[in-house]
Amino acid sequence: MVRGLASLALLTGNLGRPNVGVGPVRGQNNVQGACDMGVLPNLFPGYQEVTDPAVRAKFAAAWGIDPALMDDQVGTRITEVPHKALTGEIKAYYIMGEDPLQTEADLGLVRKGIEALDFVVVQDIFMTKTAEMADVLLPATSWGEHGGVFTCADRGFQRFEQAIPPAGNVKRDWEIISLLASELGYPMHYENNQQIWDEMRELCPLFYGVTWDKMGDMGHVQWPCPTLDHPGTPWLYKDNRFDTPSGKGQLFATAWRAPAERPDDEWPLVLCTVREVGHYSCRSMTGNCAALQSLADEPGRVQMNPADAQRLGIADKQLVWVSSRRGKVISRADLSDRINPGAVYMTYQWWVGACNELTQDNLDPISKTPETKYCAVKVEAIADQQWAEHYAWTAYSDMKARLKAAADV
Repeated sequence: MVRGLASLALLTGNLGRPNVGVGPVRGQNNVQGACDMGVLPNLFPGYQEVTDPAVRAKFAAAWGIDPALMDDQVGTRITEVPHKALTGEIKAYYIMGEDPLQTEADLGLVRKGIEALDFVVVQDIFMTKTAEMADVLLPATSWGEHGGVFTCADRGFQRFEQAIPPAGNVKRDWEIISLLASELGYPMHYENNQQIWDEMRELCPLFYGVTWDKMGDMGHVQWPCPTLDHPGTPWLYKDNRFDTPSGKGQLFATAWRAPAERPDDEWPLVLCTVREVGHYSCRSMTGNCAALQSLADEPGRVQMNPADAQRLGIADKQLVWVSSRRGKVISRADLSDRINPGAVYMTYQWWVGACNELTQDNLDPISKTPETKYCAVKVEAIADQQWAEHYAWTAYSDMKARLKAAADV
């Protein structure tokens, strides 16, 4: 879809000048920053290919290691990990600030993959479903307890400062990594964020001119910023020059593929996963906020068209079963004429009504993104609503108590 929108912008001349372009909003804050810093299986920081020998040699020299020790192959995407764990290709998993046992498609498959691993480390700020299964849990600081740099969706670097001192026995992410690396025989002696930033800047031509002080003075510096006196780049492709061998933009066309599942007599409805305005991402943070819990609580909602609900004998706000070929969860019916007949919508952040128990692990061949927006399901009425309410409340209370007990160990 992003490539298609970019191609439309290119065809209509809506690139390379102010106030035009395509701005797909990412799923979480600082996804752009994660990509900038090389949290991708095929790239070092600054969008430099891991398969390029010259790039590997440059980073190896800066880090004081033999280039031969650096992997020259593209790494593994998060959605590929369960498959490789089950085949034995992956033995250990280090997870930072992520809850794949809540966020990934086909949670039954993900659970089997994590259970097959020999060793799991989770570094996070709250106890999560994934952290509960870890062999080692490393408590980290939250965003207000440390400083750093975010990248906005417009490629703008923004420095932010620590607001409050860390509470409890926690450390900043880079401190944890430095201590672990030192214990494993590779000493790291960073003292602050600026030292790490300056090392990264020296290795990344796109970011070299974005100094720590410049971010403090300007507040927002957009890369590319290749020199110390460069003010940053508000928009890309000036004068219609693109980063291609010919200097021209490239159009992309993708062949249409049918969904892996279609509705049938047994599974007559289509499930599409969506997001919840009142909660952030998988709710590991906002779910720990009492004020936001009051907006809506477990087991979440399944949005349906009233005609479908009437046919199935379901009333608004009743608890129902939602099931697919992969799993079954309890949820609360939310009837609305805005919902297309034959379709249902669920958000993925609820612990008991976790819709990713239902979604399918059909990966896109390029991005390796699962087909979470389309799978066949059925919705069934529950005759005993008193039992259903008790079941949902008990399941949620037991899960909270279990996670709290695990965090207190």
